[in-house]
Amino acid sequence: MSVAPARFEALYARNPDPWGFETSDYEHRKYDHTLRALPRARYRHGLEVGCSIGVLTACLAGRCDALTAVDGAETALNSARRRCAEMPSVDIRAAWVPGDWPDTDVPYDLFVLSEVLYYLDHDDIGRLVARMAASAAPIADILAVHWTGATDHPLSGDAAIAALMTALGPAAAPLRQERRALYRLDLFRLRSERR
Repeated sequence: MSVAPARFEALYARNPDPWGFETSDYEHRKYDHTLRALPRARYRHGLEVGCSIGVLTACLAGRCDALTAVDGAETALNSARRRCAEMPSVDIRAAWVPGDWPDTDVPYDLFVLSEVLYYLDHDDIGRLVARMAASAAPIADILAVHWTGATDHPLSGDAAIAALMTALGPAAAPLRQERRALYRLDLFRLRSERR
């Protein structure tokens, strides 16, 4: 089963930055790799799922005309809102994906799934893909970055990406798949029927 939002709220209650997003060299190198992997210099409207305290959000904002960032933990969202307060193009919302979904008038041409898919089970990854496809621009990029070490999550990083690829099927082609010592980065090009 997918992890419940209460687990994350409890983590942030104990530590406002439980994964060291602000201070970890590993995280900063991974963020740099994430930004360099984006194939377009600029996106019209990006969606970051699982934005946490907004460290990557602030980095992505410079590459998007508009960026919607969502998370299910209100404590983390408060930190993200403070961090991005001077960035008018960033819209931070409470949403527990895939059950909740940030509807948009401007289709998303970028989806960022950083360290989030392995908290979902196979069924929820399938629902997430359906949500992305329904709200995507005709051509959209999906960037997924995940830890590949042992976890107590529903899926490992590798299993999560395998589930994502299965759910995407022929609608998305892999553009880039890279492994580093501790994580993997996977980039897909989604072609939707939306016009």
